[in-house]
Amino acid sequence: MSTIEKVFSVLLAPRVSEKTARLQEVSNQYVFEVSSDATKADVKAAVEQLFDVKVESVNVVNVKGKSKSFRFRSGRRGDWRKAYVRLADGQSIDVSAKA
Repeated sequence: MSTIEKVFSVLLAPRVSEKTARLQEVSNQYVFEVSSDATKADVKAAVEQLFDVKVESVNVVNVKGKSKSFRFRSGRRGDWRKAYVRLADGQSIDVSAKA
């Protein structure tokens, strides 16, 4: 597996919401959805390599899927994992850029 494939297997998608936008402004933190077996070191290496920035810290959270019902069937959304990545002062990532 090449290094680019490794990066994209760790980082799945950026999470964009009002809360994450506030985190970007206030504490220079960015939120990513990551693979369920990714470690903090994996996330740090992937972000530094992909965006060419210096990562100060990484916090990882396991998010439980919600129970939902549709008509008479009940189901459950999948569990997932997200990472809060704090960058060094003066650095930023454009997560809203279109490919």
